[in-house]
Amino acid sequence: MTTHIDNEEIIRQVVQALEAKHPDVDRDELEAVVRDEFQTLAERPVRDYLLILTERGAKKRLKKLSAPAS
Repeated sequence: MTTHIDNEEIIRQVVQALEAKHPDVDRDELEAVVRDEFQTLAERPVRDYLLILTERGAKKRLKKLSAPAS
């Protein structure tokens, strides 16, 4: 059973969670990454795990952004 999911609330929650873990990343950049990850997932038929999957995808991208260049 699916519940109504407010897209902006999901984005807000993920940004808030990741802000604490990535204080060195500008909030606008962080929100852009989260929105991009969310948009990638939002069109899929199963929406029950959007919050978790959006956060997971954004974490991976932020880790790549903050990794030192080799």
